Amino acid sequence: MADQPDAGAPEPSGGDGNAAGPADVRDWLVRQEAKRAFVWLGIAGAIVLAVYLSQPLIVIFAGIVFAELIDGGQRLLGRVLPAPRGIRIALVMIAALLFMVWLVLFAGGQIAEQAAALPKLIAAEAQRLSDLARSHGLLAQRIDVPALSGRIAEQLAGGVGPVTHALGGLLGGVTTAFLIVILGIYFVMEPDLYQGGVAWLMPAANRDAWRETTRQMGHTLRRLLFGRLIGMASEGFAMWILLSVWGVPMAALLGLLTGLLAFLPNIGAPISGGLTILVGFSAGFNTGIYCIVVYAIVQIIDGNIVVPMVAKKTADLAPALVLGAQLIFGVLFGLLGLVLADPMVAMLKIALRRQAESNAGVDGKPENKPVSAA
Repeated sequence: MADQPDAGAPEPSGGDGNAAGPADVRDWLVRQEAKRAFVWLGIAGAIVLAVYLSQPLIVIFAGIVFAELIDGGQRLLGRVLPAPRGIRIALVMIAALLFMVWLVLFAGGQIAEQAAALPKLIAAEAQRLSDLARSHGLLAQRIDVPALSGRIAEQLAGGVGPVTHALGGLLGGVTTAFLIVILGIYFVMEPDLYQGGVAWLMPAANRDAWRETTRQMGHTLRRLLFGRLIGMASEGFAMWILLSVWGVPMAALLGLLTGLLAFLPNIGAPISGGLTILVGFSAGFNTGIYCIVVYAIVQIIDGNIVVPMVAKKTADLAPALVLGAQLIFGVLFGLLGLVLADPMVAMLKIALRRQAESNAGVDGKPENKPVSAA
């Protein structure tokens, strides 16, 4: 029998290929701690990368929101038109394009003229209100409203500036909007391609859970956007009709602004109401009182009839949570972050709920618990 090598003797330098190398770690505890360290380093690196790429990421998320908006429209159309999905998507986009063309051609001239005169009118009325408050001792010094409004407008417009700068020095919010539309079209045309691509990067055991989470996110986001559109249309149309009946100046523009600002919960209605009331008082005391009454009626009906009916089928979000998210994302990303705060909170809520269900074993699969020794 051949002599066996001593177990305690070191492996010769010219041994076989299975010999332990200097990078091998035989201690189980060291290997586990090294794995944990690499995980924490990866998480820290991902956070740093997300902060550095936050501006492009918010544009990509806006593209996802736009894609879900189109997808929701084609799903509604599919209930009455049994056509292929691609045709329904094309019809929804054509309808949206035709609406924009109608808005520009038939209502664009009047609205553009009113929009050009609105800032000066608002500034004049706000300055008159400021002087009135100062004359009664409510303000210590006179406020230059035109200069203040100019600075506010620059800050709002600058909210899209970092996005375009991060994307390569592109100028203006029009380019950002164009990128959002293009991304949305790509996402909605082949959703399985991008969903499957992200799932492929995950462990095989987590892919089904990821697909179910994204399905619930899309379902909630479509309902949330549908509810927002219902509120926008009802508030804008009602405001336009009621203001036009009394002959309030800029009724069409005020109705359009009311509808657009209705997309922003908590803060959109006060802004549109303040603008409407200022315009009303510029035309006379009685007109101003009428605008206050109209604003109150529209908000009461929308808050007690429209919103509760729609809220049953949309995401149930706490108002304070949404307002806090709007403040945070508004500071971080400007106007774009303010618009996307509500959908982002809804998506985070779905993700956290799914994680909690997974941890509790609600999905029907047993929790991964360590097997106790017999």
